[in-house]
Amino acid sequence: MSTHRASTPTRWRRWRSRPALRVPLGADDVENASRRFLLYGVLPLWFVPAVADWVMHRRSDIEHTSGVRESAVHALMMTEAGIPVVAGLTAKINPLVLSLMGGAAVAHGATALWDVSLATGEREVRPVEQHIHSFLEVLPITAAAFTACLHWDQARKVFRSGGRADDWKLVPKERPLSAGYLTAIAAGVGLCVALPYAEEMVRCLRARRDGDEAAERATGPAGEAGV
Repeated sequence: MSTHRASTPTRWRRWRSRPALRVPLGADDVENASRRFLLYGVLPLWFVPAVADWVMHRRSDIEHTSGVRESAVHALMMTEAGIPVVAGLTAKINPLVLSLMGGAAVAHGATALWDVSLATGEREVRPVEQHIHSFLEVLPITAAAFTACLHWDQARKVFRSGGRADDWKLVPKERPLSAGYLTAIAAGVGLCVALPYAEEMVRCLRARRDGDEAAERATGPAGEAGV
């Protein structure tokens, strides 16, 4: 029998053929309790403040204040949070994925600071919105910390040389999460994150276009009158 390990693309093609990981609902050991809180607590918690933040942007008339610039920063932050989430849910947790999570959390925090600095100079950022930002900023760090604790052997390898060939490759989980769970998370991201912020960007682009057209109409007659 051949002991040759399948190539990475082949392993990804066979990803869903493996037995799914099941987290016992009644288990009270630390590992299962931590994994249960990460999967059913930390990740779904992202949806609530994301929608609440979108509501705050709408109430402060973002499309006529900071507009497209700030909305683009929001898209950047969603990307910074989304990439490690997808990796953590589908790929084997190894030094590469943990480094990606940690780096993305740091980048997300820096971008959040830039976002607030941009917003406060253009529109009213109420205390409630600032409090919502606190939740959004801490969740990526919390997710990365819980994942590192659950895979401490892999976290230690981040700072050590050597190791296995797969340590720094993006390979599928040996026991993938259930299709139902992944579908539910994807639906939540689509409904509570992607859809509202896409609508925000559309509003901002439309407002900028309307402003440009209004400016052209205002300057047109004045220019003709001066001839």
